Order: sequence, then structure tokens, then C-alpha cells
Amino acid sequence: VQLQASGGGLVQAGGSLRVSCEASGLTFSSYAMGWFRRTPDREREFVAAINWSGGSADYTESVKGRFTISRDNAKNTVYLQMNTLKFEDTAVYYCAAARLFGGVRIDEYNYWGQGTLVTVSS
Repeated sequence: VQLQASGGGLVQAGGSLRVSCEASGLTFSSYAMGWFRRTPDREREFVAAINWSGGSADYTESVKGRFTISRDNAKNTVYLQMNTLKFEDTAVYYCAAARLFGGVRIDEYNYWGQGTLVTVSS
């Protein structure tokens, strides 16, 4: 199983960025997908998750109304659209796959990507 994250970069505060994660080696449409992020001073934390069909999504409070998770099962890809970015959104963003939707803990996810760095300048 491989989860290949991409799309990170440098963006000014208030700007937008979309990160993507393409999956291979698994039946993508059978898995819930999630995004986590990690900074040097914070443990890896839950950001957003989406169920297998894309019909349900969950977000951590700090990104609600700014971030949108979506998926394209035909392309085996999950996206995280990030708008109105803040300096504190700076982190390495990881995608992950889970057999069940609803998890917010690291141990609830079965497969992980390598991460993509998002840097928000203030």
C-alpha cells in the first residue's frame, strides 16, 4: 500500500492551498481517509476525515469552515482544500487510510503517507 501526498508549499496567511493524496495497493473506495498534521512542538493531530463514499466528513474544530476534505474514488485520491490559512496551520500534512470512518486517533488508521509540508507565512 502506498499513499503519496503532494501539493504542499509556501503560502501567505489568508491564502489557499490544496493538498492531494493518491492511493495505490488497496481498494480505495473501501476505506475512510483522513488528514493529520504535525509540527515540531505538537504531536501528530487529527485534521479531517471522510467516509468511503464522500458522504460524511469530520473536522477538528480549528479548521471547521476553512478546510474541506473530498475524494475522487475513480482517481483513488483524497484532497484537502485549505482556505483562509493561518500561520498556525504550518505543518507537515499526512494522509491516512482507515477501515472504519470516525477515527481521530493515529492508531485508528491502518496506512500512512509520507507527508507534505505546508508553510504559511505571516
